Parts: sequence; C-alpha cells; structure tokens
Amino acid sequence: MNLSVSIPPEVIDQIAMEDRHFAAAPEAFFQAWKRGAEIAGAEWFGDGTREGLQRATSKWDLRPNMLLLNDALGVLSSGQRMFLSAMVSFYNSREGGAMLKRCGFEGLSDFGGLDLERRKVIADLTLHYNGW
Repeated sequence: MNLSVSIPPEVIDQIAMEDRHFAAAPEAFFQAWKRGAEIAGAEWFGDGTREGLQRATSKWDLRPNMLLLNDALGVLSSGQRMFLSAMVSFYNSREGGAMLKRCGFEGLSDFGGLDLERRKVIADLTLHYNGW
C-alpha cells in the first residue's frame, strides 16, 4: 500500500515563516531590550553606565540591576515602575511578576497607561522572546 501525504503549500509557507521569525528572534529581542534600556535609563541595566549600554552586544550585557530596581521601585513614577517591572518580567518572571504586582498590575490592559514608545518595546519583547 502506497500512502502519500501531501502537505498543503500554506502549511509549508507558515512553517517557513515561523522558522525565519524565530531564527531572527534573538537579535530582534536584544534590539528591543536595548531600546527599552535606553528609554528607562542606563543606570538600571548592565554596569549602569551609558557607555556600557552603547557597547552592549547581547542581552547578557544589559541584565537588570535587581537590587537597585527593587530599592527604587517606590520612588519612581507609576509609568516608569510599570515599564521597568514589565521588562524585568522577561528577565525573571517571578521577580518581575512580584514587581508588577507591587505596581498594581492586574492584566495586560494595564499597559494602556504606557506611551507608544514603551508599548512598542513591550510588544517587540513579547513577539521576539526566546528565553533568557
């Protein structure tokens, strides 16, 4: 018995599109992360300097400074707290989730309070996330 399975062209196209997307995702995530660090401020990431932000070549170079962020969370504006906490949640979901909870975050609609630039960073991080 000769069983031949034909895969529809649209399925093949979808698989190819996803392969391309996820092959490019690590660099796209890093670029979005770096934009987020520039918006939020270099002091929260990596070595905490503008030079360190500029010379970073991977997300590992721009890890969030968790001790500094947790200490400062109470004195930042609500938008800054929400944005930084959302970014941290990509780095460490448990810590970031706790920070978001402290900010009063209840769901994705709470990102409606962020400006367009910050929303785009969060959207790009979500779209290109491939693990830390």
